[in-house]
Amino acid sequence: METIPAKTIVCRAQKPSYWFGADYNMNIYRGCSHGCIYCDSRSDCYNNPNFDAVKVKENALRIIRDELRRKVKTGVIATGAMSDPYNPLEQKLKVTRNALELINAFGFGVAVATKSALITRDADILSDIKTHSPVIVKITITTADDDICKKLEPYVSASSERFAALEALASNNIYCGVLMMPILPFINNSEENILEILNKAKNAGASFVYPAFGMTLRSGNREYYYEKIDKLFPGMKEKHIKRYGDRYSCPSPKAKKLWEVFAAQCERLGMVYDMKAITSRYKMGYNDQQLTF
Repeated sequence: METIPAKTIVCRAQKPSYWFGADYNMNIYRGCSHGCIYCDSRSDCYNNPNFDAVKVKENALRIIRDELRRKVKTGVIATGAMSDPYNPLEQKLKVTRNALELINAFGFGVAVATKSALITRDADILSDIKTHSPVIVKITITTADDDICKKLEPYVSASSERFAALEALASNNIYCGVLMMPILPFINNSEENILEILNKAKNAGASFVYPAFGMTLRSGNREYYYEKIDKLFPGMKEKHIKRYGDRYSCPSPKAKKLWEVFAAQCERLGMVYDMKAITSRYKMGYNDQQLTF
């Protein structure tokens, strides 16, 4: 196991925080071994050339403990933005689990984003945190088809396992839902895929789905993505280059229609899909910020 030095881990989020109302960000690991072909965190701007090797930050738990102790205000701590907190190393190391225990002890809330069913292991701590602070779990699901999932996200829990994880969390009364992103142009951007994800999420007990009908591509990530789709989906590389060139934002050509289908089905199913509504619902009944002494 490789480690990297760190001076700080729990950092103040930009205000106002649009992304699910987080007050702080926390990344315990660096890099990711899930192998998702579209991952923006592979981009050169993040200066992590050996991205597929997961490293844990040195003295992470001591740093997190000391930083939480010094915070004047509690709030929601987001984790999972740059590196999945439930990578395979976490099964043995339990650094994320221990960090959640610290978050619980110091009276903070948590917003977890992951693609791993391993998060169900920590349902007990998430339930404890929920007794005093907001908790939200966002599980990324880009396709309802396990075979396509294996191509897009080769080393992560299958989509079916992630739906099962949602069901386990929901059965523990943990507010959870789906990050339906990215919906890749020409690959998984069918109406059938969108509807199947929504229906399976609803059946699993998910409370919300938040989508992105397209993807981003920049240096480092772009080259990797094109190499992969050229092998996995012959002809797709040329199709992407012809439409998007070197653009950063690559919306699905069907984005407008997909949004209409998505929104209509969410309304029928009673699924929340607006960011403000999602945030207000999981924070309902809690004070946004509490002074600590």
